Amino acid sequence: MKNPVRDVIVACDFPSAEDVLSFLAKFDGRPRKPFVKIGMELFYGAGPDIVRTVKKRGHHVFLDLKLHDIPNTVRRTMRVLSALDVDLCNLHAAGTVAMMQAALEGLTRPDGTRPLLIAVTQLTSTDQTMLENELLIPRPMAEVVLHYAKNAKDAGLDGVVCSPLEAKTVHDACGADFLTVTPGVRFADGEIGDQKRVMTPAEARKAGSDFIVVGRPITASPDPVAAYERCVREFVEGEDA
Repeated sequence: MKNPVRDVIVACDFPSAEDVLSFLAKFDGRPRKPFVKIGMELFYGAGPDIVRTVKKRGHHVFLDLKLHDIPNTVRRTMRVLSALDVDLCNLHAAGTVAMMQAALEGLTRPDGTRPLLIAVTQLTSTDQTMLENELLIPRPMAEVVLHYAKNAKDAGLDGVVCSPLEAKTVHDACGADFLTVTPGVRFADGEIGDQKRVMTPAEARKAGSDFIVVGRPITASPDPVAAYERCVREFVEGEDA
């Protein structure tokens, strides 16, 4: 997949294939098919076939497994995942440059093609207090995220997962083509849940996010299609809420 234009990724954090396919069926006949995130819950519950099924339905897929292990294990795992024909996948930047380079090697197919690969910097559920007291990282969050982003770029990755609060800083340091995929997005009139560092879709657009990842504000909405289309209007098209 080539570097895409700005898009909304829907986090389909469902426990079964039936649940996600029922959700996606709500978009049948609509002019725009959502870019789908398949995370650990769904992948472990439904297995690799759910990726193939969602792809056959015409959706782009972000496989969000956040690999973090020794380089050889990650290399071999990425080799397996590359056969699933996903569009985007990720790992933890904390696994070191060597691990990220090994992942890139494993993900690249014999013909030279591969999915986009991005690294998680710090989870948007982590705040400065957690960073210092639980992870024993005394530096400011923005500095840590930027350092991890630079490591990912040095390793040859396509971008990072970060808060929309850090998207502009990452682009300034790593270039406009270095992707920022940003969870922690909530509607101005919605609940923030377990997220700590959040923005609205419109704010994320202005901050320079390339993708926003939105879960419960869409999937738990009484009208998921309307919620998704609102995200698209605010983030992709730049309309005010």
